[in-house]
Formats: sequence, structure tokens, C-alpha cells
Amino acid sequence: MTIELPIDAILATAPAPPRRGAVIGRSRQARPIYGYVFGRGPLQVSLIGGCHADEPVGPAMLEGLITWLAGSGRDHPLLERATLRLVPHVNPDGAAANARWSERTVELEDGGRGYELASYLRHAVREPPGDDVEFGFPRSPEDRGARPENLAVAAFLRPAAPFALHASFHGMAFAAGPWFLLERGWAERTAGMRQRLRARVRALGYRLHDVDRGGEKGFHRIDEGFTSRPDSRAMAAYFDQRGDPSTARLFRPSSMEFVRSLGGDPLTLVSEMPLFLLPASLYRPGEIRPPAIAELTALARAGDDDRLRRQAAELGVRPMPIADQMRLQLAYLDEALRLVGRT
Repeated sequence: MTIELPIDAILATAPAPPRRGAVIGRSRQARPIYGYVFGRGPLQVSLIGGCHADEPVGPAMLEGLITWLAGSGRDHPLLERATLRLVPHVNPDGAAANARWSERTVELEDGGRGYELASYLRHAVREPPGDDVEFGFPRSPEDRGARPENLAVAAFLRPAAPFALHASFHGMAFAAGPWFLLERGWAERTAGMRQRLRARVRALGYRLHDVDRGGEKGFHRIDEGFTSRPDSRAMAAYFDQRGDPSTARLFRPSSMEFVRSLGGDPLTLVSEMPLFLLPASLYRPGEIRPPAIAELTALARAGDDDRLRRQAAELGVRPMPIADQMRLQLAYLDEALRLVGRT
């Protein structure tokens, strides 16, 4: 039996709030962290979003998925084959800190919605190393020094191990297109999945973000648009090599490393959807972020929104429709579920 996600049906539920889940813990600022469990199948799946404060699309997509799962009925094939544990907002304090821009969207030419560039550049907030929730999971069951958010999610996931699949849904501020990160040890097993997902990206009219960072921070290029996920040890080594051992010591395991530490050989994934799309002409070889973004940021912080809009239009910088970001996150999850369901 093939596991398949009805993406259009899930997207249709996205504006609805999810049903209230179990409170699995509280954030530093005492906000509740909700966990959800669906299904009864042997395939254990973990899905989380919002680890990085300035990446709201993953949580929104997971809320839509939760709403759909809650109304799909016990006999749906996905719920017969798999048991899903979901934490849509791992970092509710970060979501609140970014609400000044993330709750403000603009209508796009195609009728969709996207984020406003000026508001994002002025108000986006992101935690530094040491407070980074993605790289903040406990090093062992006895490690109580992690953030309360990480301890709560770890305790929620641990009893269900080993997992077949874990996905952490992320985003990027600016990129040429969608970028997909996956478990390096699964590179050969995901060849077909990568080919199909590339076709789904192109069918929507997007090009892939394709960079080769040469292993920096654990990013090894696998294929066009696909890179290995980052690794806390590689992150620490990056800062050690630059003479910053104090920052290097701040990195704890990522959610992907944590799930793999629980046993088995899970496929771990990270989706990276750009809030704003950049034309390929802005990039130079080996560049992660073009200098033009610094110029746009300066205009936003100076309050010169008219000039910012003109310059962004001249450069070809535009919002990626939020619905398309969600669709491609779900497509990635769909392909991964099909793959682990077969293996």
C-alpha cells in the first residue's frame, strides 16, 4: 500500500487553526508547546517546525496538516501505515518575536500571498548560536542544560523511537529557489525521490537553489538542489577553525542528530524554502548571500520603502508565494513517506 499525501486537500485546510494538542512543555517565556499524535501504524514519523524564529512557513504548513489529519478518519492509509508525532511550533517565543512581520502579508500578482520585504528586513529576529533551537537538543537523557523547548520535544519523541523518518521544516530569507537537505547516508537510496521532487519544483515554475559549500558546516552537495543536512560537530569545527572556540562549544545536537541517536537508520530531512526569490544573475560563484541584500537591508532600516521597492523590482527580488512554499514542503514529505514506506 502506497503512502500518499493529498496535498491539495491539506492546503485547503491551512487557514484553519489546528485542534488543540497535548501540552508537552513550556517555552522560556512560559508559552505552551503543543504535540500531536496521529495514526496507529508501525512506521514512526517525526515532524517539527519553527526551530528558527524567523521561519514561519513550516509551522503554518504543519498546522494545516494537523487539521487535515484530525478530520481524515481512522481508516486513511497513512494512519494505518504510520504513527506521526508532530510539533508545529517548537519555538513559540521566536514566533511571537517575529509576529510584527510574519503576520503581515501582501497580495502578489498571481493572486497569492507573500511576505512584505521591508517589514521582514526591519523586524526579523533570529537566535544566535547557543540559543538556536535546532542545534539545542540534549546530548544525552541526563543532559538538563538544554533549552526547555528542546527538552520538551526530546521527551515527546523519545518513547516512539526508533523512527523511520524525521523532518524539520525550515526556510531561508533569500535564495534562487527551494533547497533540500537530507541524510548523507541516504544519498544513494534517494536518487529516484530527488528526481521526482525536482520535477515537481520545475512544474511550479521554480529553479532549485544549487550551491556547493564543500562540506562547510556539514553541507555536502549531493545533487542539483540537494545537499546533506548540517551537523553540530561540523558547525563546531567551523568556529574552532576560525579561532572562536567559545561559539563552537555552544552547539548541541540538531533535531536530526537527536532522532538518529535514538536508534535505527531514519531518513532525516530539512526543507529550505525561500521567503524571497533572487534571480541567478545576483549570485557570484561560491557566494551564499549576494551583496545586493545588504543594500536592500540598509534601505529598509532607513525607512526608505519607496526606494526599497523600486530597487527590489529592478534586481528581480520577489516574495515566493506562501502557498507554493507549503506545497513543496508537503511534496518533500510526500516523497519521503513513499520512500520509507517501501523500505
